[in-house]
Amino acid sequence: MTNASGQPGVPVPVYLDTASSEPLHPAARAALLAAIDQGYADPRRLHRPARSARLLLDNAREVVADCLGVRADEVTFTASGTDAVHRGLLGLLAGRTRVGSKLVHSAVEHSAVLYAAAWAETVRAVPVPVDPLGRVAVDDLVAAASDPGVAVAAVQSANHEVGTLQPVAEIAAALPDVPLFVDACASAGRLPLPQGWAAAAASAHKWGGPAGVGLLLVRKGARWRNPFPRDDRIDERGAGFENVPAALGAAAALQAVVAERDEVNARQSALIDAVRTAAAAIPDTEVVGDPTDRLPHLVTFSCLYVDGEALVHALDRRGFGVASGSACTASTLTPSHVLEAMGALTHGNVRVSLSRDTSAAETEAFLSVLPGVVREIRAEVGL
Repeated sequence: MTNASGQPGVPVPVYLDTASSEPLHPAARAALLAAIDQGYADPRRLHRPARSARLLLDNAREVVADCLGVRADEVTFTASGTDAVHRGLLGLLAGRTRVGSKLVHSAVEHSAVLYAAAWAETVRAVPVPVDPLGRVAVDDLVAAASDPGVAVAAVQSANHEVGTLQPVAEIAAALPDVPLFVDACASAGRLPLPQGWAAAAASAHKWGGPAGVGLLLVRKGARWRNPFPRDDRIDERGAGFENVPAALGAAAALQAVVAERDEVNARQSALIDAVRTAAAAIPDTEVVGDPTDRLPHLVTFSCLYVDGEALVHALDRRGFGVASGSACTASTLTPSHVLEAMGALTHGNVRVSLSRDTSAAETEAFLSVLPGVVREIRAEVGL
């Protein structure tokens, strides 16, 4: 079998965009299919099918809690990771209105955080700059969060575009009186949750669970108040009829990913190191993000004089699926606010993220065509 580049033994296509969404894990598929016939009833009711659904839902919550090192009553299943971000962040802000209305956040937070702050018209968002690697300085964020009127601080566990890990635990330790919201969607399952958060969010499709399942984590004792209309469901922090089969599938995938992550992370990190080295060797190309203190499966690089969308399309024609632009607004051609905050090139960037099954042969095939594709695109504009 060959791919579009003619490389033998490489399947078509080679999916290198798992930072957007990971393929469904086999464990999730098995649990999801098994639960479809058992988890259809309303888990609030008292009849036998309902009790069966409730048992599955409670089991999913227990598994998730065990995998993430939290209490089961701190776990809420939501409609998505974005929904979890909105509920977690806005809930902390709603619980701190007597203190103030300022939200201090790193300048590279996901757009879900930025949009939530903008939606809450009374909230004043205060971004804190990051260094060229995309990391916020502990002292800078603590100083900003120590100002009067600061209700909440928000720092992601790892950046969704460049992979850089943030010093969450250190920030939390230095801010005992300001609750910390952590968007852990990019890292949950792949890495242990950092310590010190009051509320956190995760997204199942990022670790190979079904799409449409998010996790809202609220620490016991945190001053959190529901920012949206309440719903008479099992968990007062959520809303809507629980998707029991999907929750069980998400829990099964998370359990499997946590069990295998040491081996998978080591293998992916070595492959990403190879991509970083090869990309850096292409003339006028900048590899961004921390080279070591990062997510194991992800790398972003920017090519000068190259349109990112053109590069994505050219690689796709050769059988390689990668991402470009802002991780959440690429379809709008909006420059990446993350790369802008880092002082990096905001166009001509490519994000490569590996799946649990990405092989060395697939990575080598990608690297064999990448330099030529960049040269071709530059030649088309006379460079």
